[in-house]
Amino acid sequence: MRTLSLLNTIDLIFNQIVSAIEQVLFFSIGGIPVIILWIIGGGLFFTLRFGFISIRGFKHAIDIARGKYANETEGVGEVSPFQALATALSGTVGLGNIAGVAIAIQIGGAGAVFWMSMAAFLGMSSKFIECTLGQQYRQINPDGTVAGGPMYYLTEGLDKLGWSKLGKVLGILFAIFCMGSSFGGGNMFQANQSFAALTVLFPGIESYNWVFGIIVALLVGLVIVGGISRIGVVTSKLVPVMITIYLVACLWVIGLNITEIPHAISTIFQKAFSPVAVEGGLVGLLVQSVRRSAFSNGAGLGSAAIAHSAAKTKEPIREGLVAILEPFIDTIVICNLTALVIIVTGMYGDNIPADISGSELTAAAFAQVISWFPYVLAIVIFLFGFSTMITWSYYGERCWAFLFGEHNILIYKGMFLTCIFIGSVVNLGAVVDFSDMMLLSMAFPNLIGCLFLSQKVAKDLQNYWLKIS
Repeated sequence: MRTLSLLNTIDLIFNQIVSAIEQVLFFSIGGIPVIILWIIGGGLFFTLRFGFISIRGFKHAIDIARGKYANETEGVGEVSPFQALATALSGTVGLGNIAGVAIAIQIGGAGAVFWMSMAAFLGMSSKFIECTLGQQYRQINPDGTVAGGPMYYLTEGLDKLGWSKLGKVLGILFAIFCMGSSFGGGNMFQANQSFAALTVLFPGIESYNWVFGIIVALLVGLVIVGGISRIGVVTSKLVPVMITIYLVACLWVIGLNITEIPHAISTIFQKAFSPVAVEGGLVGLLVQSVRRSAFSNGAGLGSAAIAHSAAKTKEPIREGLVAILEPFIDTIVICNLTALVIIVTGMYGDNIPADISGSELTAAAFAQVISWFPYVLAIVIFLFGFSTMITWSYYGERCWAFLFGEHNILIYKGMFLTCIFIGSVVNLGAVVDFSDMMLLSMAFPNLIGCLFLSQKVAKDLQNYWLKIS
């Protein structure tokens, strides 16, 4: 009884904190949160500013990721460009693709998937400038480790433009919000939904969420003590396997329901422009879709720049080009496949059971066709969540070091591992709200810096195309 009472108290306090933060950080214009307008506007501006880099640079980005330019771009850093891509992907490809899509369809209907994809397309250009700047303004420490990310290009980049004080304020704000995100979307949400997936298969463990939280915290702790080098090795092996297993399962379910695909696609487009499931109509649907897209791929938030800044390369533009693949793989491919699985199996709209949500809904959709796959999916979900947690621990760690110095890192890691436990025992609604708030808040300082520095990146991009032509 004491354990139950303590867990209920933790849940109540956490809900109150989330409510207070939401009132302070978020305000709306015409029913649309300003942060949503900011993310969409930033993505649209960079898409036009860089001449649709998401389209004309796509094939080149694949060549870079395949290692075609490895010999001529190898430089100072801690991980290879592919490991940087895998690390960044592990921070985005995760439960946002499994649970996040299900949540979007539950709240906004099938049409949410279309607007998630549109937001991801614009976000590809945001990822390009973030990760290019992450390389351009990174710092190489005496021991060879790399310090980089928005907190550095905000402070140093804006300082060179004569906006020193603004850059320092924005850098500090980003670091604070990113640490909050590492505790929320990169941690508590992952632990929460990983456990939820297990309880679907093993209902008897439902009251042992605190045990799950302790075990996962210990496993994550074993990896994050090794820093980005160990994280890069782990994610470069885990991510391709996880994505392959999940994509094969999606394609199997879709293949067996191939005759339903035209109807599913028609439903997505129809509901995208005539929403009925979400409060606020089309405006409400757009808000929910952009939130879920940003949560899924991180475009505009700046977090991926921290991972890409550690890549061994002499060409910052190339690292930015590699980064445009992340929203494409994460949202335009994987999220859409998840959505098709849910729709072709009929697990949407009025057919959604009232007692399931998030990853449980996706597992139920797969079970309609592959009765045993929820067991495999539970393992995949756990590994997705695990890889996301270890990546976000690095993001938050770098922000902590920026604010407080390298010698206090163990304090941050202890807080991070504690949040894994908290995420395992609190309710999903509060975790989703807190995760969204922290993640979206990162876009405020990050995109301001990117807008100021976009002219420099545009010139560098132009010179790069001339160099390789």
